[in-house]
Amino acid sequence: MKIALASARMIDRDISYNLSQMKCYMKEAKTNGADLVCFGEAFLQGFNALSWQYEEDRKIALATSSQEFTKIRTLTKEIDIDVLFGYNELEDESLYSSCALIAGGELVHNYRRISKGWKEYTKTDKHYKEGITVEIFDYKGKKCVIGLCGDLWDHPERFALGEDLLFWPVYVCWTQEEWENGGKLAYAEQAKLCCENTLYINSICDGDAFGGAVQFFSGKIQRELPILNEGLLYVTI
Repeated sequence: MKIALASARMIDRDISYNLSQMKCYMKEAKTNGADLVCFGEAFLQGFNALSWQYEEDRKIALATSSQEFTKIRTLTKEIDIDVLFGYNELEDESLYSSCALIAGGELVHNYRRISKGWKEYTKTDKHYKEGITVEIFDYKGKKCVIGLCGDLWDHPERFALGEDLLFWPVYVCWTQEEWENGGKLAYAEQAKLCCENTLYINSICDGDAFGGAVQFFSGKIQRELPILNEGLLYVTI
């Protein structure tokens, strides 16, 4: 199985642009023989899209039955490639930081972040929630798990499930100096606590996040697309 990790540029509160980025990278990844392309945390709306005012935020959050999800389902069939991406989810009256894997037009797995660092929790109310479950799911014969950003720092024991592969979409604002001078090694060690084979995906957002993608294997950096580089890192599982 060939997987593409997207160090992709996104724009906060611009779903149309972010969808166009997903489509572009899906086509590129397909051309290069990938089965799946992965994007970072909250990529669909942008990590800083929420205002922590519920009536405003519920307008930009998306249900899995939304028009935007239908478009992504269609793209996976038209381009013939699967996609994993973070987004702000609306279910009934609740908001989550979630991550979906769509394959062949079908929602294979939907994960909700279990740690609270995705939100400004001193400002939010009961509508902003965390998930409660971490589950192994099957994808192309591999036992897989998804963890979002701070999940692996706050609850590493919950991700040590004997899985084959851990997807780790993040939104990390390290500078290049911080990342190279110890940051990425700290992430490698943390990933080792959870899964032997972990795929880290960060996004690019002007002036805030600087991207990068890494395959961590047994606490070491197996493959890397360095920070400040926009593009795809290909790994074979």
